[in-house]
Amino acid sequence: SREGESPPRLQQTPPPSAQSSTRRASMPEVLSLCKGPKEAYEAFADKGAELSRKSTPKIFHQSVLAGVYIGFGGMLSLTVAAGIADASKDNPTLQSFVFAALFPVNLLLILLTGGVLITGASATVPAAVLEKKAHWISIPKIVAISWVGNLVGAVIFALLVHYCDMNTGATAELAKKTVIKKCSKDFMQTFIKGIGCNWLVCMAVFLCGQAQDMAGKMV
Repeated sequence: SREGESPPRLQQTPPPSAQSSTRRASMPEVLSLCKGPKEAYEAFADKGAELSRKSTPKIFHQSVLAGVYIGFGGMLSLTVAAGIADASKDNPTLQSFVFAALFPVNLLLILLTGGVLITGASATVPAAVLEKKAHWISIPKIVAISWVGNLVGAVIFALLVHYCDMNTGATAELAKKTVIKKCSKDFMQTFIKGIGCNWLVCMAVFLCGQAQDMAGKMV
């Protein structure tokens, strides 16, 4: 080399691990519309922990609203299903299907507005306790508050429906038929069916937490 000139610098090639990291950083992030089971369960437990940290008045207020929303869904199901009584004479399952398809509207309203329903709280709070994110005393506390709040909200809605004279005619007949059918079973049968019903409600809460968009939560 000539005197006074510095030798040429050799360009270093980054190791393969650094190259792959660079490629990953430059690639667009893939967004999923649905959480995996692990992430959904963690969010499930976090929801129970958040509920456990709320004050009694807040839990009660959200529970009353949830009871009212249950009434909205029940009234919608009764009104529409009663209106197709003649069409379902040859196919009684049609009326049952319409009732079952419309009733979950109440659960959608509760989940999207932050209401507290005893059925969902009976799963999210124990999950938080199992993950050591809440104290065990939160389970009986929130179950009791939400049960009373749901009952108060449902009774308020029933009184408003009665005052507005909305539960009449075919709607009232279907409501009476539904109540008689549910109360005619013995205690053990009703208890086992209640467990199965709550299992499905808790699955709905879990799946709603998995979905990341409005359409997914509605489905």
